[in-house]
Amino acid sequence: MVKAMETSFAGVLEGKKQYQVPLYQRTYAWGKKQLDQLWDDVVEVAAARREEPGTSHFIGSLVLATSPDFNVVGVSKLLVVDGQQRLTTLTLLLAALRDHLAKTGDTEGAAGIHAQYLVNVYDKDKPAKLLPTQADREAYKAVLTSSPDAGGSDAIGIAYNHFRSKIAAVDDPDDPRDLEEIENAVVHGLALVVVTAEQGDNAHRIFESLNNTGLQLSQSDLLKNYLFMRLGERAEDVYDNVWLPLEKKLTSEALELLFWLDLAQRDERAKQSDTYAGQQKRLEKLTTPDQIESEVRRIAALGDVLATILDPSRESDLSIRHRLERIRAWGSTTAYPVVMTILARRAAGTATPMQAASALQTLESYFVRRIVVGRATAGLNRSLLQAVSTVADAEAVDVSLRDYLSRGRRHFATDKQIRQSVGVVPFYWQGRAAQKKLILQWLEESYGSKEVIVPKNLTIEHVLPQTLTDAVQQDFAAGLPEDADVTAEHERIVHTLGNLTLTGYNSELSNRPFPAKRAMLTESGLRMNQEIATHEAWSVSQISARGLALAEKIITLWPGPNEALAGAKDEEPSEVRRLVASIVAEIPAGRWTTYGEVALVAGTYPQPVAAILSTHLMQGAWRVLQSGGTISPGFRWLDPERTDDPRAYLESEGLTFNDDGHAAAEQFIDARELAELAGLEVGDETPGWRAASARPLLAQRQAFFQTVRDLGESTGTLITSWPKTTTQDAVDVNIGVPGCAVVLALASREPNVSCSFYIRNDKALFTHLLARHQEIERNLGAILEWRDNPEHKSSQAVLRRDGDWRDETLAPDLARWLVSTAETFAAVFPKRVQEARALL
Repeated sequence: MVKAMETSFAGVLEGKKQYQVPLYQRTYAWGKKQLDQLWDDVVEVAAARREEPGTSHFIGSLVLATSPDFNVVGVSKLLVVDGQQRLTTLTLLLAALRDHLAKTGDTEGAAGIHAQYLVNVYDKDKPAKLLPTQADREAYKAVLTSSPDAGGSDAIGIAYNHFRSKIAAVDDPDDPRDLEEIENAVVHGLALVVVTAEQGDNAHRIFESLNNTGLQLSQSDLLKNYLFMRLGERAEDVYDNVWLPLEKKLTSEALELLFWLDLAQRDERAKQSDTYAGQQKRLEKLTTPDQIESEVRRIAALGDVLATILDPSRESDLSIRHRLERIRAWGSTTAYPVVMTILARRAAGTATPMQAASALQTLESYFVRRIVVGRATAGLNRSLLQAVSTVADAEAVDVSLRDYLSRGRRHFATDKQIRQSVGVVPFYWQGRAAQKKLILQWLEESYGSKEVIVPKNLTIEHVLPQTLTDAVQQDFAAGLPEDADVTAEHERIVHTLGNLTLTGYNSELSNRPFPAKRAMLTESGLRMNQEIATHEAWSVSQISARGLALAEKIITLWPGPNEALAGAKDEEPSEVRRLVASIVAEIPAGRWTTYGEVALVAGTYPQPVAAILSTHLMQGAWRVLQSGGTISPGFRWLDPERTDDPRAYLESEGLTFNDDGHAAAEQFIDARELAELAGLEVGDETPGWRAASARPLLAQRQAFFQTVRDLGESTGTLITSWPKTTTQDAVDVNIGVPGCAVVLALASREPNVSCSFYIRNDKALFTHLLARHQEIERNLGAILEWRDNPEHKSSQAVLRRDGDWRDETLAPDLARWLVSTAETFAAVFPKRVQEARALL
């Protein structure tokens, strides 16, 4: 006898139960695609239940058979015949939520999840609610018991880490209910049918009947059958005259895409995997064959639109065809719902061809500008899907799309941001390789060259080579100041847009110095290469100038947002923090990475990452080490109750160190692998963050002063102009007092930073200020060191703070201190100098 009932996940797990996965079952095998789909379902259900608490989402069936010792006193045991993947995944999600709550201080909530859904805590030996197949048990037990080696590199560990990452990313410190809503969505918002076979029933025969031939049908096949089943006598005529022509235009995969696009135009949350269920729910409201036939004809008309998107040569309007060809080449199907809405409105006569072409150009501009400023994928899918309803209802499709993309945090880069980014953003690492190549290809086409460009023969080439051979270094250094750090300058500029071009002979050019490359570029059929070849040298000034010139081309070719609507605000620190938290949570136990690798995945820089990790409690943060795999001397646990040695803890997780304190290189996890774990993207080339030793002192100074400048420009109020970065050990900050400056300095032998009020040649002024030092120090809130060497014309009042500014974990705090102190000096000293000079 078979029993079937619909229940929630809480109904499955609550009570004294244990679900045993038989040894013959395959091991846990869900990957990121399935994990992300489940997580998205949970987030959507959580959001929906805020408005309608009874909302649920059906996730399939769970087929069980009673275990031979089912009726033994204590825990009821059942064999999992089918559904073990989703059952395992959901318990891992709950374990990740439990551990996040415990880490962030909600011990009561964590204990509730543990006792109610994960472990039979009141039974002898506290057996787990789920007992995976033998090969997975150790990894699953590590997660369940919060062991130090939980979250390893196996499928169980990867899933656990992935959910830790997702939970960290959505945890808003200002919203006390957000994680409670996630838990509620998992245990009460996910519905499933539990089919239980009694003892003596053939559980495998049940499994076969539930996985019949219907599973071999695509979603489009199922929808076609559903529609024509309801057409009755008209089915044959409608099929021959409407559906068959549609099938000749579109493949089965394209038909499935069509049904999803139609669904996404109505609901931006619609997933392609749920197309059949979503469409069936909508079609159930149609009650007559006439309505069904109208629906088939409407779908067929949309099929014409999709056929044109997939094959732009079908489009008769040249401007629209040109834009469609580019969007098709870009390769982002996420854009198709918006494109389909634009074209459908043109077909219906509610948008002119000019408006449609303009809207498609805006979409192209949006893609290109995001990559140029280094925001290739952030929030892209959500932004484009949400744009559908805006474009569908607006009076002018082109204006409405541009205005929509200009608002909020959609990263439609302004002209100013384009100009600022070309010299600093490593374009070579952004987005997909094909998309970067397209941008360079389209830039080349803008020169109006008559020579036909054959994209398949071209690759992206660094004019200044990526590798600094002796010849390249000598050639590059000739264009730099004598005291410049050649390596640091090369690292800073080599991957920027100004240094990149397209060639058909990348291997021949390779690491040659510019004079050798110049001859080959002169003979190139590409105008951009001929333009590069007009230069006699190729160093920082030429690369920067070309970058700015290309920025102007980009601004002209791809119009930007409505800047009256664009807030042009940077991401809130909390958003960056949540992104970093979601990334480091993915680092498996027994592996390590560096601040630079995390920064590359997060789209930021190593020092801000170090600042975040040193001030915010995060899962996996201790697995982020300094370059070369050493633990920072300034490392401290943010949990005040933890006093254990970080190296000993890392070793307990499986990480090994050599005698010099460096973590094993074979256990290093680079940016590309880290991005894959986090479900994010990095470019096709990984930068040289991971040098085995620290960067030269000059480069470290330059990087630190860059952090000071960035902080000053973003947080300063009195000082309006922060100095450019330097490889020297001090910079002057102008505070508007003739003959004086605020000097920010770095000391290396006894590491510290200092802020000084520096008087160049006025001993009388120094004497006057020294006589009033107590009042000045009271205004500053600090005791100064007043220094006046009779042998020097200058004098100064100094405030210093101990700390190694070369330490990636300490540098952010020291930089903030310098900016804050300089601002305080700027508020106090100018008034005192004005008073003194009035008396002297």
